[in-house]
Amino acid sequence: MGSGVSGRRSPVDGTRVLADLNTLRRIGAYKTGVHKPTFSEPHLRSLQWLAGQLTEAGLTATIDGIGNVIGTAGKSGPKLLAGSHLESQNFAGWLDGPLGVVYALEAARVINSDPGVKGAIEVAAWCDEEGHFGHFLGSRSYVGGVTEAEIDAARDRTDGRPMREALLDAGLAGRPRMTAEPGRHIGYLEAHIEQGETLESSGLAIGVVTSIVGIWQYRISFTGEQNHAGTTRMSVRKDAGLALARFCVDIDDRFPGLCGPRTVWTTGRITLDPGAPSIIPGGAEMLFQIRDDDPNVVARLEDLLRTMAAEVAAQGRCNVKLERLRTGVPAMMDATFQHAIETASAALVSGKSIRMPSGAGHDAQILATIMPAGMLFVPSIGGISHHWSENTGDADIIAGAQVFVETCRRLLAQ
Repeated sequence: MGSGVSGRRSPVDGTRVLADLNTLRRIGAYKTGVHKPTFSEPHLRSLQWLAGQLTEAGLTATIDGIGNVIGTAGKSGPKLLAGSHLESQNFAGWLDGPLGVVYALEAARVINSDPGVKGAIEVAAWCDEEGHFGHFLGSRSYVGGVTEAEIDAARDRTDGRPMREALLDAGLAGRPRMTAEPGRHIGYLEAHIEQGETLESSGLAIGVVTSIVGIWQYRISFTGEQNHAGTTRMSVRKDAGLALARFCVDIDDRFPGLCGPRTVWTTGRITLDPGAPSIIPGGAEMLFQIRDDDPNVVARLEDLLRTMAAEVAAQGRCNVKLERLRTGVPAMMDATFQHAIETASAALVSGKSIRMPSGAGHDAQILATIMPAGMLFVPSIGGISHHWSENTGDADIIAGAQVFVETCRRLLAQ
């Protein structure tokens, strides 16, 4: 494993790490990825598999009332919490989530049984990070941020199934939801595939996450006048769909002048009403998202959106309504955790690491609201994620596991 902190060294078992990941890959397999939405049969089977592995590793495993799997340790000394999630996006990749859970499991196996290490790793698989029923429901529940009313109202985004029904069918209804015990953990560490191409294109092995972006979500609605597509002259049309299309182009023209170096924006869904080929749309709606780790940048861009909406309305053909659906608070990763990841990378992968922000949301940003948190990335082949072709080379997976466990050692030693 390379140089370390102290005590008898127990090696990371790379073959075991790969075997665990491939076991999870076979549960709900889809092409070379997985289809494992929250509370689906494959997801629930994955939770049970993890609970069994945690028990074998000497942890007390609990699946709580929102679907989190928590493995607690009886070993004395400081405790470091580590994990990620096990459900997937629909028809997506095999590593987004499970990589971090298996790394945490391996760290618990290696470190908790080592008498030379004071303290222990505790493991978490947070439910619904991928947002089938809400956003970060499992980790937010753990930090006390989810009400019973929110669970009552939650519906599966794909089929509208109530979350209460899903919990009942999963055998989880009535179970208590576990919450963090103040002072129990020195912090939270998460590993993840990068979901981008920075590491691969630079020949690097580890990304040391500095911050996790906030996500701001908007609904922008255009109201014009529905009319006949054949008899309504172009000069008098009030085409809501055309107004929306021009608005999208205008965003791409004007945002670069006010955005930050890492700002990204996406129109993820467009709907036209009534959406028929022979009818001029009287209504149009777009779901729009901005991501950045600087709220001041987003505030500037939101002001610009409102100005643009007012300009469209002033032309007299369509009214525009801008609604903010979600506000994201960026999370800064703890400096001590960043340093521990970097020094572990120096010892094990010849320092082939880089500090970088995360453009995707992760459970670490939720845990960071109550304890120090850190994240490390491993390379993604082609930068592809949220697709069944998502992949990382075996050597990179094993190297990441080694750096992760060494990071855990160093954090516990401090």
